[in-house]
Amino acid sequence: MSIFQQLERFVKNTFKTTVAIFLEALKLSPNAQGYVSGSVTELLLKQHIEERGYEVEKIREKWEGPKHPNHHGDFYFSKKGMNRWFVLESKGIKSNSEKWHKLFNRSKLIQFLYDYHSIIRWIDQTKDIENQIIQWVDQNLPLFQTKYNTTLYEYEEIQKFLQNRPKRETDKSRAIDALKDYSREEIGAMISERLDYIRSKLGVLETHFVSGTSGRSGRT
Repeated sequence: MSIFQQLERFVKNTFKTTVAIFLEALKLSPNAQGYVSGSVTELLLKQHIEERGYEVEKIREKWEGPKHPNHHGDFYFSKKGMNRWFVLESKGIKSNSEKWHKLFNRSKLIQFLYDYHSIIRWIDQTKDIENQIIQWVDQNLPLFQTKYNTTLYEYEEIQKFLQNRPKRETDKSRAIDALKDYSREEIGAMISERLDYIRSKLGVLETHFVSGTSGRSGRT
């Protein structure tokens, strides 16, 4: 049985639909994509560790009774032949960091690169940081000076602003006036177009904080 046939059977048995419908549903659900991405990350990490001579056991998602405070994570792992086991939590890379930080606007992109200039290898830390970043953006992403030189806002922020519009005109009010007649889908398409352009030159590697850091869980 081929991989596609296995996928087809799994989708039919689990979701009672076709692969085509399943794929469309997955595309429409960022949350579902996030869960799948996390599972893929876990599986690849498990294989990576096992290939290096370690034993790996999955920690169950649902426990009967309270989970031991030191056992919060995804895997137990141990070097073969040793008696000590360790707990490991796998954190996948966020898939929407560029959008989350609003890097589809030139000013946000420059500020973001400035905030993290110390870990960007092409920046000479002994010279003017901001000027290097501006030159890099203008050379590598020149459409930010022409086609993408206006400020974009997400649909929800536009609607919220319009409901409580200030009387005084500002740069933000002028930018939102230019966007107010666009639909959610049109705004989303404009943002996606810019994000695709940005990702042709850079990508943000960022992960979530470990969850469950309350006093009860004993994690900080």
